[in-house]
Amino acid sequence: MLMKMSNMHKTQKEEKDDEEESEEEEEDDDDDDNVETGSSKTPKLHQTLIKHNGCVNRIKSTKINDHILSASWSEQGVVYIYDVTSHLSILDTPDRIPEFETTNMQTASLFAFDGHRIEGYALAWSKYELGRLLSGDCNKNIYMWQPTESSWKVDSRPFEGHTASVEDIKWSPKESNVFMTCSVDKTLRVWDARADPSKACKLVATDAHLRDVNVIDWSEFEPLVISGGDDGLIKIWDLRMFTRGKEVAVFEHHKGPISSVEWNPMDSSVFVVSGADDQVTIWDVAVERDETAEEEEEPDVPPQLLFMHLGQKDIKEVHWHPQIPGLVFSTAQSGFNVFRTISV
Repeated sequence: MLMKMSNMHKTQKEEKDDEEESEEEEEDDDDDDNVETGSSKTPKLHQTLIKHNGCVNRIKSTKINDHILSASWSEQGVVYIYDVTSHLSILDTPDRIPEFETTNMQTASLFAFDGHRIEGYALAWSKYELGRLLSGDCNKNIYMWQPTESSWKVDSRPFEGHTASVEDIKWSPKESNVFMTCSVDKTLRVWDARADPSKACKLVATDAHLRDVNVIDWSEFEPLVISGGDDGLIKIWDLRMFTRGKEVAVFEHHKGPISSVEWNPMDSSVFVVSGADDQVTIWDVAVERDETAEEEEEPDVPPQLLFMHLGQKDIKEVHWHPQIPGLVFSTAQSGFNVFRTISV
């Protein structure tokens, strides 16, 4: 499913007391008029669909020239690549969507790889070599895809090192041939894509978490990686000291497994996290505890915790908008939220 949201605005306040009733009624009347006349205060959501084989475990997109490509992990053990350019374009002319879907919902994939033979979740496009893709499965294997003139070639030799399911993959934001993975085997691993797949693992942090390591993200600004695990812990790793196998910071707040982490693309010290405890949290690692301040009412809340967003159920992923400062998207079993805080 591809969506376009427009005419987004601040959430309107509800009535609070009788004293404000008359004023709010006037405001409500104005809002009703705006809705009836199609004012910009009326949010709009348009969507279009592509039929997919099996449940979608994860999607990652990239832009190659003028085309937007999406790679999808299917629960049936197949990784697909789709060209979604035309589907995105049609969202600008919503009146044509029904007609478009009658002929394009059955859009065929550009490429499909069934060599994993089991489902997976890890996917990562390279930003340096357009079309280059990594996919990791629940059977510990990682495959690298190389673009050809009109398709992709997948190396039949998987990268070797993990002993259990590969949960997430991230390419280095600074080096074109370096990537990092995390796994159910509780390790973080740094790889060199130029090396033989059986010898490509160059750095390992063993027992990085108490249980499965679910997600990672690599900072665009500093040699720092954030990880989240089934233990509910959030950890920061400095790659300059990675061989010591020791994190430089640990944050404990979530009461369930961490499902998603992402650094803010516009602020080097801020990141967002989602967890199985139905929370989205925003953090700032630059904040330090003020020892001289009076004890707060909630001393167990880390000073680095800026914001908590509640109300969703079974949150799967959370991401920053790449252009709009502080705008966050979170997807969950109960739907998706789009919000922006005043603290970031």
